[in-house]
Amino acid sequence: MSQLNSIDLPEPGSAARTTVRANSASGSRWWIWLVVFSILALAAFWYYRLTHNQPKDTAATAAPGGGKARGGPGGANFAVPVVVATATTGEVPVYFNGLGSVTPLNTVTVRSRVDGQLINVAFKEGQFVQQGDLLAEIDPRPFQVQLEQAEGQLAKDEAQRRDAAANYERFQLLFKEGVIPKQQLDTQQAQVGQFDGAIKSDQAQIDNAKLQLNYCRITSPISGRVGLRLVDPGNIIHASDASGLLVITQIQPIAVVFSLPQDQLPQVYDKLRKGVQLNVDAFDRDNTFKITSGKLLTIDNQIDSTTGTYKLKAVFNNQDNALFPNQFVNVHLLVDTRKNLTLIPVPAIQRGPQGTYVYLVGEGNVVSIRPITIAQTTGDTAGLSSGLKQGDVVVTDGQDKLQDGSKIVPSTAPAGNSSSGATAPGATPQQNSAPQGKAARAGGKKQ
Repeated sequence: MSQLNSIDLPEPGSAARTTVRANSASGSRWWIWLVVFSILALAAFWYYRLTHNQPKDTAATAAPGGGKARGGPGGANFAVPVVVATATTGEVPVYFNGLGSVTPLNTVTVRSRVDGQLINVAFKEGQFVQQGDLLAEIDPRPFQVQLEQAEGQLAKDEAQRRDAAANYERFQLLFKEGVIPKQQLDTQQAQVGQFDGAIKSDQAQIDNAKLQLNYCRITSPISGRVGLRLVDPGNIIHASDASGLLVITQIQPIAVVFSLPQDQLPQVYDKLRKGVQLNVDAFDRDNTFKITSGKLLTIDNQIDSTTGTYKLKAVFNNQDNALFPNQFVNVHLLVDTRKNLTLIPVPAIQRGPQGTYVYLVGEGNVVSIRPITIAQTTGDTAGLSSGLKQGDVVVTDGQDKLQDGSKIVPSTAPAGNSSSGATAPGATPQQNSAPQGKAARAGGKKQ
């Protein structure tokens, strides 16, 4: 009992209560540390992702000197790959552009001038014929009979005239001797005159019969190309037939009729009045392929008030038969040539609030914005009157990634990407620059 009494028992609510509180506090701190550790782990994971996803292409981010290049959009440490071109000095042609239609200088519908049966066709459809070539033949026998009849009548009238002339000579002798009156002599003289008239009529009938025989042979009135045959051999044809036998169209030379705005009339008319021969180029429907070249022949004598345009006619030799009647073509009339201009590709030109400008490549392959003044644009070439000089290097593709002071990695477009040889000189810059821009971007990606 004494030992049990010597054991110190904790007072209720003292030490035991303290131990319970300590264990409870340790449990609360444990989940707080778990949250903190999770946050740190997520932060470390995102840092790892950001640092390991940076561009590893050192060729695109390294400057030509070897180290990291500074500059570019947003101050990033990389150079922008672009396509560049060098400005040159030269001349730019000035073209007036219009839509035209190929028109033959001569078109003939060949018809028969006599009635009869078509017995021979001497041409082939689509054949080129020369003036005077035989095309067809009509049965000549009815006209040969008419010729023989006219010749027979002529022989009869000539015999009667000889008899009347002999009687007239006898009547003259008898009248001198006073045997016959003057009236009888005059009557005989008139009879001789009647036979003279009949002989002339017979000769005219003979000539007409010969002409009908000549018309039985139908020849080509002009040189040109034969169309489709309209009548087959064996048919009876008439001079009054509306369709005719065939149609011949002159192909060489051939004309093109086109229209231009009336505002361009003074410059063209002034050249013609001074005797200047203006060159004309004919392009295909897509305005990309040059068909042939010719000369301006004349202009119309009035302006069409409904459209505000005037018509012009150009002549082409058409030796290769590239132009076809009624074909639609794009016409480019060369009216002037501007010389001593600075030439750059059209895709290099940019437009913004500050006007027209280009990205000029300076020392260290750093670009700067340079305002320019465009004097003339033809095809893929722009002629500048100010802003650049010969030898300046400008950016032609990749400008969307540049700003003033950007560092670049320059490259030149492959020669095969140039479309100047296949593009119409009078086409708009928007039409010409799109294909070259795509080719340049493709070349830039390959670098």
